[in-house]
Amino acid sequence: MSAGLRGRTAVVGVAESALGEVGPGFTPLDLIGQAAHVALAEAGLTTRDVDGLFTASSNYPAAPLDTAEYLGIRPRFVDGSLVGGSSFVSHLLHAAAAIEAGLCEVALIAYGSTQRSAAGKLMVRTRLNPYEEPYGPRFPVTMYALAASRHMHEFGTTREQLAEVAVAARQWAALNPKAFLRDPLTVDDVLSARPVSSPLTVRDCCLVTDGGGAVVLTSAERARDLPCKPAYLLGVGEATSHQVISQMPDLTTTAAAVSGRRAYAAAGLGPADVDVVQLYDAFTINTILFLEDLGFCGKGEGGAFVSGGRIAPGGELPVNTNGGGLSYCHPGMYGIFLIIEAVRQIRGECGERQRPDVDVALAHGNGGVLSSQVTALFGSEATLSR
Repeated sequence: MSAGLRGRTAVVGVAESALGEVGPGFTPLDLIGQAAHVALAEAGLTTRDVDGLFTASSNYPAAPLDTAEYLGIRPRFVDGSLVGGSSFVSHLLHAAAAIEAGLCEVALIAYGSTQRSAAGKLMVRTRLNPYEEPYGPRFPVTMYALAASRHMHEFGTTREQLAEVAVAARQWAALNPKAFLRDPLTVDDVLSARPVSSPLTVRDCCLVTDGGGAVVLTSAERARDLPCKPAYLLGVGEATSHQVISQMPDLTTTAAAVSGRRAYAAAGLGPADVDVVQLYDAFTINTILFLEDLGFCGKGEGGAFVSGGRIAPGGELPVNTNGGGLSYCHPGMYGIFLIIEAVRQIRGECGERQRPDVDVALAHGNGGVLSSQVTALFGSEATLSR
């Protein structure tokens, strides 16, 4: 993202659909519809105002066509780019560029999944690499377990430190009425849970839920005339490093090191300027890797960094304040929910989990098996003059 786009667009509406387990009779498009209408109403807009549509899906190969038809809109700009769960953070950059270029005025980013109600069936297009398949990996948890094992071997990261990530997420979820799991969780609970792929147990893994989300963007100029407090898009950076895990250059360093650097440069900010952090925590190792690669601690220091409640409520760095993919929701792809929570923290709308004086929020999306990394920075009105 060019620094010239800094603060030129703003999020003016966000919403979730029904979350958790919606039951039979609902489709992913139904959940998109729920979220989209609420997000647009929050922005003082309707589907008639939407002329840019950005969406991705594991259920619908031509997701923009299905979504536009369902919503009854005829956008003049569509983007169905799919790079895994990071897609929707990536769409922020694409939408900002389209708005700046005059290709659309009101952009809707939308996603929905009924993965839990569909018996937890994981919808993925990725086929196992023929050189990996003979070893019987369980997609995608085996791939993340490899990264966790390597981090433990190389830096001395412990199982207890990984568990602290899940415990912190649960403590945040306890403050979020919409979170799927809110009951207490301890480090011992995580360690003693059912093993899934060594060294990870089921509590190191994200939820399987239903859910949808929607985000509405427009120009900063138009945003000031709309009823909802804008959250300005300050910078976005994208980076990829591989598709299959055996081709990842280094299991302990992700492309977030690049996407983060690009986002910070576009925003003219650094890690020290960030008030709240929303990370794609599909597995506990993700949070540790991304905190390192995004510059919140040194490489190999992530395990120690998350210990002692540092990222939990009351800690010095609020991370995944909605409960994250580990305890709040995770309907197949989680990226859009990172945006929703970051924007709400900027607006001061998060109730008991709200952090004071939030001016800068970071949302970081992950796609594939640590493959696609996208970092976005949002700011309040005050950040535009920095």
